[in-house]
Amino acid sequence: VIRNKARLVAVGYSQQEGIDYDETFALVARIEAIRLFLAYAAHKDFTVFQMDVKTAFLNGIIKEEVYVAQPTGFVSKQYPDHVYALDKALYGLKQAP
Repeated sequence: VIRNKARLVAVGYSQQEGIDYDETFALVARIEAIRLFLAYAAHKDFTVFQMDVKTAFLNGIIKEEVYVAQPTGFVSKQYPDHVYALDKALYGLKQAP
């Protein structure tokens, strides 16, 4: 093993619409917009690059107050009943863009 990795994931399936979040949607470009962009880039002889920011949604600010329990195996001995208040989106949340 060269390197260990861990990922904290929220249990988003337990969230209820209207209580824990208002609405969800995915920001995806329409195919017509992509075709228009590519046609313009080809006409102007532009170089087009593609990229994927894997952690982009983790930088999203969430408007609602979201609290999560301490993960199993990482419960504080001093404060076992405490929860965490999230400042930013977390894997598994409905609010994550």
